[in-house]
Amino acid sequence: MKLFNLSGKTAIVTGSSRGIGRAIAEAFAEAGGRVIISARNAGPCEETAAAIRAAGGEAISVPARISDKAQLENLVAKTREAWGRVDILVCNAAINPHYGSLEKLTDEVFERMMINNVLSNLWLSRMVAPDMRAQHDGAIIFITSTAALRSTTMLGMYGVTKSADYALCRNLAAEWGPDNVRVNCIAPSVVTTQFARVLYEDPARRAAREAGTLLKRLAEPEDIAGVALMLASRAGAYITGQTIVVDGGTTIAPS
Repeated sequence: MKLFNLSGKTAIVTGSSRGIGRAIAEAFAEAGGRVIISARNAGPCEETAAAIRAAGGEAISVPARISDKAQLENLVAKTREAWGRVDILVCNAAINPHYGSLEKLTDEVFERMMINNVLSNLWLSRMVAPDMRAQHDGAIIFITSTAALRSTTMLGMYGVTKSADYALCRNLAAEWGPDNVRVNCIAPSVVTTQFARVLYEDPARRAAREAGTLLKRLAEPEDIAGVALMLASRAGAYITGQTIVVDGGTTIAPS
């Protein structure tokens, strides 16, 4: 049995033109999956899809803003036009325009972050669920954060949205479990991507974060991609409603 084989499976990965999303899409394609690259800008999406095709994988690009329901509907429709159905959904795209105190958070930013980071995941999950439920097989993965698991003075609102994603995951897992649709979260700590650069670009701050991690390094996008591949494949067939923490031991480090 090939536990990590995705041959014949079609996967939508949001925020996949770079960073964690791109690493996940590349891992899925390498495992035989057909991947849809999606992010806001068409150029980087097509560049990533072309790179996957050049490496021997199957990929197309469909740009979409996660805050726009009509664009997400188009993303799913284009996927079905190309490959018939959706087997795997990875909701990786998110925003974090607010670093700092919740006391200074505006209502406008609160609403914008909830739409982008939570509501969009519900939209997409409901859009792809009919395919998965009909074939009695499917995997949905939300990329969350360790900010959802512990207090933080810098990423408070981001953590709020990611905590909401875990609640969404648990409840969708309960609703769709009888149809063998698995819904899980992956919670990384700081990953060396452009999205998280404010958390590690200062050498002193990076050194402090590495010192507080048992493995003494920050995560690379590929560290998250391996877990996503497991959850999307036969290897993760009996895991649902869970959050898998990928943090190098940060959350259990001794004080």
